[in-house]
Amino acid sequence: MSEISINKISKSFGNVEVLKPFTEKFKDGEFITLLGPSGCGKTTMLRLIAGFEKPTSGEILIDNKVVSGEKTFLPPEKRKIGMVFQSYAVWPHMNVFDNIAYPLKISGVKKEEIKQKVEKVLEIVHLSQYKDRAPSELSGGQQQRVALGRALVAEPKLLLLDEPLSNLDAKLREEMRFEIKEIQRNLKITVIYVTHDQIEAMTMSDRIILINKGVVQQIGTPEEIYRTPKNPFVANFVGRVNFIKAVSKDGFVELSNTGKKLPYNGDKVGKVIVAIRPEALRIDQKDGTIDAKLVSQFYLGDVNDCKVDLGNENIVRVIDHVETYGAYKENEKIKLRIKSFMVFEDDGKDYTKIIT
Repeated sequence: MSEISINKISKSFGNVEVLKPFTEKFKDGEFITLLGPSGCGKTTMLRLIAGFEKPTSGEILIDNKVVSGEKTFLPPEKRKIGMVFQSYAVWPHMNVFDNIAYPLKISGVKKEEIKQKVEKVLEIVHLSQYKDRAPSELSGGQQQRVALGRALVAEPKLLLLDEPLSNLDAKLREEMRFEIKEIQRNLKITVIYVTHDQIEAMTMSDRIILINKGVVQQIGTPEEIYRTPKNPFVANFVGRVNFIKAVSKDGFVELSNTGKKLPYNGDKVGKVIVAIRPEALRIDQKDGTIDAKLVSQFYLGDVNDCKVDLGNENIVRVIDHVETYGAYKENEKIKLRIKSFMVFEDDGKDYTKIIT
């Protein structure tokens, strides 16, 4: 296990600052996910922690020891880290056992000790029965487990994973999410995981660090990030959301161009943006307070996925119980009940075009 301290770290390439100053501490045994769109700076942050890049400013400490700083720089091989990349990077001419054993062999570990450690790791990654197979005889998920085993065999203090599941199909990704999380829990190892996939981040993380354009937008548990996003970008990137321009005054927010008002006792006044999760909207002819019109509905087996017009073609997405599918016809007038909503200051950007 390992504790990581990041103190005012930034990174520039020439005149371009790709990661703005950032400070945070990762606890022993914590699963941290660096989440954000492509090019946001998350992989750069991971490479700084790994030692593949030198920071422009600030310092990184692993277990209170400076590994990157103004006067100190420890190369990756001396940081006691394990690394798993997006590509499997397994040696095609070596079998599974030798692939996993490779880091120990080049470190001069004795043959009997290598055998013990590799067999232990093979059990952890569920590959004992495949130890004599060539990589070409393995599935994509099995090859990724080989890469994971190779990263774990040297018993690193810290495990870094850079989009390790992006080359797998949807079913394998789901299986590997659970396997990686189970391994992390059993070994109690500190993990820093890079992804642009919000589902991976939500299901695996103890905490998420959400980054956009080199700036950390929010740090929190999956529940905190989802339920209390700090800005519209966070609300939109993690989960689905409807954005509606509004005006806040006198204990209400009035939704623009709809004539609809929602009770609001928050601190934001004037022009605002109201954000409503689709699952926070319900078609409810009895207790609904918002008049609307059903535009379309799609049966997805477990839910009814609808588009609803609040007025003047202000379309929102509603994800309701599947029992409502077919209970109302398209273009029929309905009533909506809003379970919860969020209010942000209007920063001038037009988020209303986003219906996810």
